[in-house]
Order: sequence, then structure tokens, then C-alpha cells
Amino acid sequence: MQTYPDIRSKRARYEDEYWMRMALDEARRGEGGTRPNPPVGCVIVKDGVPVVSAYHAFAGGAHAEAAALEAAVGLDLRDATLYVTLEPCSTHGRTPPCTEAILRSGIRRVVAACDDANPAHAGRGFNQLWEAGVEVVTGVCRSEALELLAPFFKFVNKARPYVTLKMAQSLDGGIADHAGQSKWITCPESREQVRALRRKADIVIVGAGTVVADDPSLLRDAEPIDGGLPGMRGVVDSSGSVSPSAKIFTDGHAAQTLYFTTEACPETRRRQVADTGARVVLLPFEPVSEAETEGAARPVALDALLDFLGAEGYLRVLCEGGAKLASSFVNGDLVDELLLFLAPIVLGRDSRRVFGAHPFDLPTAPRYRIESTVRYGDDVLIRALRNHGG
Repeated sequence: MQTYPDIRSKRARYEDEYWMRMALDEARRGEGGTRPNPPVGCVIVKDGVPVVSAYHAFAGGAHAEAAALEAAVGLDLRDATLYVTLEPCSTHGRTPPCTEAILRSGIRRVVAACDDANPAHAGRGFNQLWEAGVEVVTGVCRSEALELLAPFFKFVNKARPYVTLKMAQSLDGGIADHAGQSKWITCPESREQVRALRRKADIVIVGAGTVVADDPSLLRDAEPIDGGLPGMRGVVDSSGSVSPSAKIFTDGHAAQTLYFTTEACPETRRRQVADTGARVVLLPFEPVSEAETEGAARPVALDALLDFLGAEGYLRVLCEGGAKLASSFVNGDLVDELLLFLAPIVLGRDSRRVFGAHPFDLPTAPRYRIESTVRYGDDVLIRALRNHGG
């Protein structure tokens, strides 16, 4: 078994990367619909030509390798190479092991981007193939695959979803002007990127203030047509301030709404929300002092919220604010990925601050590592990951 980069020629390595990136593109087609399974893509190549490509569309459905091999039934695959973005499974679950399907196909070379994060499975699939005489190459486009699979790996290792916090702000850190207006700070190109983020997320979560102020839908602009699960949306409302007439309850898709609340929410309001078809999730309070709440309603415990979503099999959470919820996620060190859309506008005095709900001391303030900056129209998207090294 070889770990990439190996002793193969530069041309051969380039070809492996080319086909693996095609497999990664296939895998991305399943993002947001495969929970609790990972999005995986596969491409089978013979004589420099892609024979077939496939991706895992939904849990219980064919894995990417099995789907590709099924589509290639009747073809001679003995000199073909199978490219897959994650180590083929080797155990019986809801579907048979992919390693068995690969061995039956006659394929003699398998190239994978990375191994399985589950300690019970890691390396087993590769070893089964290698011991059966199949050439196995691993680590091709590994960094791209790890980024794609980060939500699944966190779910496997910590039983919680991966949290992406998306916020749009002015140059001076405002998310709304002095009158509370926030539509629109960012340009149309940035808003299109947000729609793309929603398509990849299992659930979009906002705070009660956002629903009261903006009455958003939060739904994807398109749902999977291949059996993938629909996108969900959630509102965090500890005291019952969101009206049952809000769009998330009345747009005909209430079954895709989770209402996260506490015992501080009147039972009549909980029943009203449940009657819309939404699911009411009763969670404990955040353990904060009375001084911290300053007379406001005690917030929902976000640790408990993420534990609940993990138990339900959610892989990726997209939090879209507002400021209070965003600050709480940051304050609790619960953000895996921070996406800041920075617009070239200044909102000035009395504008609402992006992370203004919690004070942070400079020595202990949360620090992030900037991974990339990308221009969308007039805006800049900053992507940052939590820097636990201080």
C-alpha cells in the first residue's frame, strides 16, 4: 500500500489528482442530504477515460463505490482504476461492504483521498483490498477531502455537528444600522454564496430576534431530487417571543422547522408551535449568572442543543445569527468555522455590532486562524478556523 506522494512519476500523480478532484466534485453533490453518512464521490477510469462516476445520495442508499460499480455492470474493469474520496467501507451496515463489491468487479487499483476517521474502521478497507492483491494508493488530494469530510469526522469523534457561523458585517463591524435595518449590507454575489452554504448544511439556525425582525424562510432554494434529506431550519427562542405566524411555521414547510426553547416558554406557545407541524425541542438553560442575563430571559444551553443534533445524526450546522446567538456560540467556543462577509460600507454610531453580546478580555479573547479571503462582487469573504493554540 502506497501513501501519496509516492515514487510514481509526476505525470501519474497529476492524473491521480485530476480524477480525484472529479470524485470530490461528485461527493459535493451529496452535501446536505446524506446525514448521518458522509458525502462521498467515486470515479472509475480506464485507459485515461472516465467510465462512470457516482456519489452517495442518502443514508441507506448505495455508497458511491457501489453506485459506480452498479452503473458499470457488464464492463471489463480489470485494468481500471477506482477513485474514491473516502476509504471504502469493509463492514455490513445498512448496505453491504464496498470492499466486497470492488473485489468482485476485478478492479486492480484503488486510489483514495483519506482513510476513515472511525477507529473501528480506519485502515480495514484498505488492508482488505491490499491483501487481496489490489494496488492501493492513499492521500491523493487529502487536504481537500479532509475539508469536505470535516463535519462527518467531528460527528464520528465527538458525536456533535460541525458548526459554521456565517455573519455579514460592515467595515466597522455593524450587522444593522442604528434603526435596525440590515437588508442588505452585502451584495447579491455574497447572498448567492449564502444560498450555496444553505444547500450544504443539514440545518440553518438563527436566534429569535432574527425571526422577529426579518421573518426569514431559511429554506434552501433547491432540495435534492435523488432521495437526499431536505434541509432543516431552527430557531433558538428561550422564552417564546417568536409568533406562530412566522414564515418558518406557516410557509407550508413547518415539518422542516425545529423550535429550540426552554421551560421559560409558556406551554400555550409551545402547543401553538407544535400545532403548526414544527418540532418543539425543550432544552435546559445556559448556566449563567443573573448578572450576566441583566434581567433578560435565560438563554438556551447551546451545548445541549448540539448534543441533541448530534444524537439526531446532523453533520453540519449553519448559524446565521443574529448578534446575540452568534456571540453565544463564540463565547462557548462552539464555532468550528467562521465565515465573515465584509461589505465596503460604514454604519457608524449606534449600529448593532456583530459580536456585541459578550465582552471578551484581550488575553483570553477567542482567536481564529484566517484560512482564506475571497472576493465576491464588492465584498470580501473571510474564512477562519478556531485557533486553539492561543
